[in-house]
Amino acid sequence: MWKSAALVLGAGVIVAVAVPLGQGQTVWDGVYSEAQAARGKTAYEAQCAFCHQSDLRGQGFAPGLIEDTFTSRWQDGNLGDLLTIVKATMPQDKPTSLTDDEYGAIVAYLLQANRYPAGQQDLRADPAALKQVLFKR
Repeated sequence: MWKSAALVLGAGVIVAVAVPLGQGQTVWDGVYSEAQAARGKTAYEAQCAFCHQSDLRGQGFAPGLIEDTFTSRWQDGNLGDLLTIVKATMPQDKPTSLTDDEYGAIVAYLLQANRYPAGQQDLRADPAALKQVLFKR
C-alpha cells in the first residue's frame, strides 16, 4: 500500500510522491479510512463488545481498548503486532475465525476510537507491512 506525500518545490509547485506504506510512518499519518473504521465498529459490536464492552472500556479479564490502557500498551509498539495479537487471540472463544478484512477493520476502529486520524486508504491487514507503522511519532 502507498501513501501520498506532497513536496513543495520552488515557486509554489507541488509534486505528489508515492511513499510505500510503513517506511517512517506512524499511526498519526492516517493509515485507515473512515469507511473502514465504520465497518470495524460493526464487526467490533458483533465480535468483541461482549467482553470488551461497547464503550471499549473492558471488564474483568478483558482489558480496555481505549485511552490510557491502550496508549500505554502500544506506545512503543507497532501496528503489525497489534493486528497479529488481535487476529491470533480474538474472539477469545474462536481466534482467527474472522476474515483478514474484518480484523483490519476492527483495528481501524480501534485507531479511530483512540483518536488517531483517518486517511484516504483502507488499512491493509498485512502484519509484515504494518510492522513498520509505529505508534510513536
